[in-house]
Amino acid sequence: MTFVIALPCVDIKDKGCVDACPIDCIYEGERMLYIHPDECIDCTACESACPVEAIYHETDTPQEWQHFNAVNAGFFSELGSPGGAGKLGSIGRDHPVVAALPTQKAD
Repeated sequence: MTFVIALPCVDIKDKGCVDACPIDCIYEGERMLYIHPDECIDCTACESACPVEAIYHETDTPQEWQHFNAVNAGFFSELGSPGGAGKLGSIGRDHPVVAALPTQKAD
């Protein structure tokens, strides 16, 4: 099991979750952040650090955002498991579902 990041993160990317993650498993795409499903240890630190409530345990993702479970995992299909987001910096791309979304505006 793992945590996933959903729609509220798109175009926001606060990165409070990145700072809170003890194992550096939150990677930065062009428009949102992604939690690596194989590296996440389910510690919950990221969930409470997210100011826009975009992070959910994969079993608790709201119905309207459940496809983000696959989006988060799919983001890593080409990237693999590099074992540390900090050393990579921004990946410079997003999952195609995220890339196709209209621009989100902060509330």
